[in-house]
Amino acid sequence: MTETALSLVSQYGAIVVALCAYLSCLLIPIPTSLVMLAAGGFIASGDLTAVTVWVSVWAAAVLGDQTGYWLGRKGGAVVFPRIAKSPARARVLDKAKATVDTHGGLGVFFSTWLFAPLGPSVNFVAGGTGLSWARFTVWDMAGEAIWVSIYLGLGVLFADRIDALATVLGNASGFLVAGLFTVGLGVLVVRRLRNVRARQD
Repeated sequence: MTETALSLVSQYGAIVVALCAYLSCLLIPIPTSLVMLAAGGFIASGDLTAVTVWVSVWAAAVLGDQTGYWLGRKGGAVVFPRIAKSPARARVLDKAKATVDTHGGLGVFFSTWLFAPLGPSVNFVAGGTGLSWARFTVWDMAGEAIWVSIYLGLGVLFADRIDALATVLGNASGFLVAGLFTVGLGVLVVRRLRNVRARQD
């Protein structure tokens, strides 16, 4: 996988990195993190220009998030029920909705980089639940700036260990999402128990 990412980035440069960033924001399974780390490696070697890659990837990520937001805004009422038919997807959608309902724009901000696997669903839900476009965009642009900076920066710093770094980051993202889901489930259980006790009293 690492060799493929390196080959694509070396041949097509910022274009392929930006395309991966855009598509990953639409829940298309692409190893974007690995591609971005590879791009950072090529920046370190001088084969790619940091500013060109950063701006291209950031703009593509923001555009991908905007696409997801407007898909949710225009088609959420039709798509939400279909997604909910799958238990796994329904759980992710519920978590994304809870994130937007509870934290609003701040939830969007953290979903772009700290809890990136949840990001595409949050974008869609933010549009579907009516989070204002201006608020969504401001927080999204800020979050994507951090996401792009982190991955390209790590690629520059660890250019000779990209494969190992990608594995570690992939596991870290999984643990973060699992932890977030567990905390959310715990909060839900506590609230339910409190409601039951209040009714009994």
